Amino acid sequence: MLKFVSLVGGLLLSASAFGQSVAVVRFPDLQKRLARPTDTTYVVNFWATWCAPCVKELPGFEQLRAANAGKKVKVLLVSLDYASQLEKKVKPFVKQRGLKSEVLLLNESDPNSWMDKLDAKWSGALPFTLIINNKTNQRATFEQELSQAELTAALQKFQK
Repeated sequence: MLKFVSLVGGLLLSASAFGQSVAVVRFPDLQKRLARPTDTTYVVNFWATWCAPCVKELPGFEQLRAANAGKKVKVLLVSLDYASQLEKKVKPFVKQRGLKSEVLLLNESDPNSWMDKLDAKWSGALPFTLIINNKTNQRATFEQELSQAELTAALQKFQK
């Protein structure tokens, strides 16, 4: 019994050490999720820990998530860091920044195999944001750093 309690306690401590989990996904799984026929508006930010403009704009996505809690708005932060960096870099980064939005790590080694399927005009530059609502057939993309005001204004266009 003591071993079980120690094991459970250790698992709880290790899970809470990072607070927020980071799921590793492949592009087909992300693509299926974003293609669901739902009235939820997805705000999907592609970023990386090494991208200074990405890091700078993350608090804006967190504020957007908090401001839209209880609404049909879902913020997804999709890290393009290497999957090998999950434990050493991405999870500690998420914890240190206190990110509460859902964080995914896209485990794809060849961006050319999936980028066009997401947006044919995306050059591959980061940060990149996709706002999509499949029920209303609305879609907007931004290949730039977004300020809090720009992000809020972009989302408001989907809520009219």
